[in-house]
Amino acid sequence: MLFDDRRAFATLVEQHQPTIRRFFLHQTMGDEMLSDDLAQETFIKLYYSIKQFKGLANLSTYLYRIAYNVLQDHLRRNRFTHTTDIIPECVISTHNDTHIDITRALQQLTPTERAAITLYYIDDRKVEDVASILQLPAGTVKSHLSRARNKIADFLKNNGYE
Repeated sequence: MLFDDRRAFATLVEQHQPTIRRFFLHQTMGDEMLSDDLAQETFIKLYYSIKQFKGLANLSTYLYRIAYNVLQDHLRRNRFTHTTDIIPECVISTHNDTHIDITRALQQLTPTERAAITLYYIDDRKVEDVASILQLPAGTVKSHLSRARNKIADFLKNNGYE
């Protein structure tokens, strides 16, 4: 069983690490080092909590829930309520202008809106999964998605995109 099988756990990490890391990259506005640290913390927490996993949700949903909790802990520790920091230099130096504009558009969102929009559109999760991960009612998730889409559209429109 996965609980006591390190090889099985290593396989689980290999399978899910790219998506969890990508989730954190979107939440941290491209900060690779921070994303790696948060992803590592997520898998450590998964390792110690896997025995509590009851299979009521998909394992990937459970993993994203842990990742979201790790993100919330990080934001609380660093007293971030809204990520409006300057885009990390690594993003500016390695990506084209369109990517920078989308990154800046994502910066306009609250952390919850950004998590909802990336889980739904980028990670292709269903509204019900996003609601479970964020521990919000599905209707609230739909509201966050709608507000996030409007904010992104307004930002892009105000910056020369049609």
